[in-house]
Amino acid sequence: MPAFELLQEIARKGIDKEEIVDKVINNPELLPVLFEGLNADKASIKYGCEKTLRLLSERKPELLYPNFNRLVKLLDSKNNFLKWGSIITIANLSVVDSENKFEEIFDKYFAPIPGPELIPAGNVIGNSYKIALAKPELSNRIAKEILKVEKAKYQTDECKNIAFGHAINSFTRFYDQIKDKEPVARFIRKQLKNTRNATRKKAEKFSKKWSL
Repeated sequence: MPAFELLQEIARKGIDKEEIVDKVINNPELLPVLFEGLNADKASIKYGCEKTLRLLSERKPELLYPNFNRLVKLLDSKNNFLKWGSIITIANLSVVDSENKFEEIFDKYFAPIPGPELIPAGNVIGNSYKIALAKPELSNRIAKEILKVEKAKYQTDECKNIAFGHAINSFTRFYDQIKDKEPVARFIRKQLKNTRNATRKKAEKFSKKWSL
């Protein structure tokens, strides 16, 4: 399939991006077209390519892994949607990170957590468990980064409570891998009094599961 046809198909309203992923998996030579599409002026192409790359990272991370450094560059993108998407995609690639490339960008990846923007921080916090599960040896370091959310400064207090909810979700997935559990347990206990109902319920469920 020519590059032009692939991009036009991606831009088509209502197209199932999973179908595009299937085509790229079956024809890996189409992968560079998706990266070219990130620079397109047309929003439907730009964001369609980003979503396709994200789905590809879930289904066939090994196919996307050679482009790890290209995805890292997107963390500095002036386009927020590309930046937010790259956070998720990079986390998905950790399961095939045989060259330990993530360790080289560890600080950069977790930099959004202290604020001031909730969405990139939430994406990092909410996807960090994937990295911990793929790289158990990083569990303690990742837990410490997530706990920085306690001193984070976002637009509102409610934003902070939402971020706390993301943190609880992530800790739920890899708490058993954390050696120094007390700081995390202390954080969870504090959220039992969180003013946001959804976050408080997550803390209650976590506390019950782990008998905190």
